[in-house]
Amino acid sequence: MLEVKIPISTDEIIEAVKKMKKHDREIFIEDLIAMTSPEYLESIKEARAEYKAGKTKSHKEIFG
Repeated sequence: MLEVKIPISTDEIIEAVKKMKKHDREIFIEDLIAMTSPEYLESIKEARAEYKAGKTKSHKEIFG
C-alpha cells in the first residue's frame, strides 16, 4: 500500500471542517467515525438487519 504523508496541522483540519457546509460536515464526521470505530460499523450492520427483519417501529407507532 502506498503511503502519502501530507504535513497538515490539527488546527488546519479543524478550520477546513468548520468551513464545510453543514450537510457535508455531517457526512464527513459520520465517515470519520465509521473509519475509526468497528463498534459503530457493527451497530449499523445490526440496525440494518433489524430493519430488514421487521423488528423496528415507525415514528408514528411510537409517538402517535
